[in-house]
Amino acid sequence: MAEMVKSPLAGNVWSVLVEVGAKVEEDDELVVIEALKMENPVCATCAGTVKEIRVKKGDKVEEDAVLVVIE
Repeated sequence: MAEMVKSPLAGNVWSVLVEVGAKVEEDDELVVIEALKMENPVCATCAGTVKEIRVKKGDKVEEDAVLVVIE
């Protein structure tokens, strides 16, 4: 079953720290969102394999936007 990792806040994608196919553990950092001049890491909500990355560096995202899909 796929797990959708969503943005906890609106901001800009500062960096993407994983690639499709990467194995991740729960709480591994996946993406960094910049908001209000602060870097906010977005972590994996479960262990698994990165199936899809829906953002790239520089993208603007809204709160609850899907960033990464983990299977």
